[in-house]
Amino acid sequence: MLLVIDVGNTNIVFGVYKNKQLIHDWRISSDKTKSSDEYGLLFQQILSYSEITPEMIDDVIISSVVPNLMHTLPNTVVKYFHKKPIVVEAGIKTGLNILYDNPKEVGADRIVNAVGALEKYGGPLIIIDVGTAITFCVVNDKRQYLGGLILPGIGISADALFMRTSKLPKIEIVEPEKVVAKTTVTSMQSGLYFGFSTMIDGIIEKILEERHKSREEVKVVATGGFAPMLLSRSKYDIIIDRFLTLDGLRIIYEMNQ
Repeated sequence: MLLVIDVGNTNIVFGVYKNKQLIHDWRISSDKTKSSDEYGLLFQQILSYSEITPEMIDDVIISSVVPNLMHTLPNTVVKYFHKKPIVVEAGIKTGLNILYDNPKEVGADRIVNAVGALEKYGGPLIIIDVGTAITFCVVNDKRQYLGGLILPGIGISADALFMRTSKLPKIEIVEPEKVVAKTTVTSMQSGLYFGFSTMIDGIIEKILEERHKSREEVKVVATGGFAPMLLSRSKYDIIIDRFLTLDGLRIIYEMNQ
């Protein structure tokens, strides 16, 4: 069994693969203040509900965009699973040719998503991760990582409206029925939903124009917690892949064996 752990700014998503099959997956809050012991006991408790013991885990791979936890979680794995984890960082085999000016700047999550999407769907690709931040990655059919975009996510924007204005309340992010709303709360919900969903479509269009590609020539794959909601009305045929990052971690693990 392989334990894969993806550490994001808001959530830690992890799962267990038996051979190539994802048999369990979980999501917990990212907490920079937790110690390696606290995470160790939490992982053990969650795994135990699925009747998995640390001794049943053969190996572990971790990717993270949270520097504070890149010391904590490997220590957790060593102490509680008695394994030295593989960490997605500079020097690991990915099969990608990263054409960033400084390849070390590319976030581990973006690399993992690109590897997973190439393996599962083939290139050329636009990969969208709709999480705390929204990232776009562009990969061609030669396994070249061409670059992308990073922008604030819908949750960050909702929080900013609440914290930086005097009268606007904290709201639940939902898909509204209409664009033109008649209350403050629904106006905020409409602005966030249609603003972000339209912006995502617009960025896809700009990427296709810049790459001189038609929508039929490029696959668009999306993952992340808000992807199903924000992309439900897209004018593009977008593949929603909830487990793209976990699958990418498994694939990178296999490449490095």
